[in-house]
Amino acid sequence: MFKSTKLIELGSCAFRQPRADSHCKYLHGYQLKAKFWFESASLDINHWVVDFGGLKGLKSTLHQQFDHTTCIAADDPEIETFRRLHDLGICDLRIMPKGTGIERISEWCFETANEFVKNMTQNRCWCTQVEVFEHDNNSAIFESSEQPTIESVKQMQLELDEPKQEKNTHPVPAARQNKPAQVFSSNETKVRNSYIDKNAPKNSWRF
Repeated sequence: MFKSTKLIELGSCAFRQPRADSHCKYLHGYQLKAKFWFESASLDINHWVVDFGGLKGLKSTLHQQFDHTTCIAADDPEIETFRRLHDLGICDLRIMPKGTGIERISEWCFETANEFVKNMTQNRCWCTQVEVFEHDNNSAIFESSEQPTIESVKQMQLELDEPKQEKNTHPVPAARQNKPAQVFSSNETKVRNSYIDKNAPKNSWRF
C-alpha cells in the first residue's frame, strides 16, 4: 500500500462540552488543525496517492464547518440559547450530531474526507485516519475500522479498468439476425447504378 499525509488548518472554532466537570463546560475556542492519512494500492498518472491540489473542495468544506464558527452538540441543553444567538448574528452556529470534543471532530473530519477523496479518485484512494489538534499538546485520532484489503482494492481497480460495452441503440431486426450478407453485382445483372450516376461504370453493393 502507498500512503501520504496532509495537514489542513481548520480555522478558529468555539465549542464546549456541557457535561464536563471542568472549565471545558464553558464556551472556549482553539485554532484547530487536522492531519489526514490517505492510502491506495495504486498511484495516479503522476505517481501520487492523492493530488493535494485537488483537495480545495475538501478544505472549503472544513473551513465552512469550523472557521470562525460555534460548534454545539445536538444534545446541548442550551442549544435553543445558541440558536437565538445565531439568529441575532452573534455567532455562526454549527450543530454537531455526535458531540464537540476533538474526538468527535476528528470523526466528523474523517467521514467528510473519506467520502470526498473516494469520489475524487473513483474509489482508488481512501482516508484511513484523521488527527485533530487543539494545540501542540492536545490531539485526538479517529481511525477507520474498515480498511480495504489489497484483494478488494485490486478488484475495484479491475472494475474501473474494464472497458464499457456500448449499448446498441439500433438493434438488428430478428428477421435479419444471423442472415448471411448478400452481394449484388451490376456486372451480373447488367444494371447501372442509376441512383448515383447514370453514366457511372457498373458497381456492386453489399446489403
